[in-house]
Amino acid sequence: MTLVKFNNGHKAQLANPFFNDVYNLLSDSVFSEKVAAFTPAVNVAETENQFEVELAVPGLKKEDFKINLEKNVLTISAEKKTEAVDENKKYSKREYSFNSFTRSFTLPESADQTNIEADYTDGILKLTIAKKEEAKIQSREITIK
Repeated sequence: MTLVKFNNGHKAQLANPFFNDVYNLLSDSVFSEKVAAFTPAVNVAETENQFEVELAVPGLKKEDFKINLEKNVLTISAEKKTEAVDENKKYSKREYSFNSFTRSFTLPESADQTNIEADYTDGILKLTIAKKEEAKIQSREITIK
């Protein structure tokens, strides 16, 4: 069985069918990506003494971020507006850029909610959440009787 993509009259047919497929591919993947919501990639790690949350958010400033903690839910959000305007030219088209995201994480019982630090360096927002003392892994040797 062969699957065939039909145009069904939604877009004007172009002269060359190959170009039509390339045009559909570009319009479906590249341009729709810009319209889609921005969700940064996240790494979550746990060490003996802390939890680490890293978000890949290049192009932002630390002033663009808002980090909240309500009960045991840590919410990280950012908003950036860019407007390119040149008053010396008459534009027939101007493009605005608006990026925003919100990511929420439920902290475990072992997280010390009073000891959370954030650092933004080279496009990576890193949050360090300390563990409560009683939750830290304590190792000891067990003797056999």
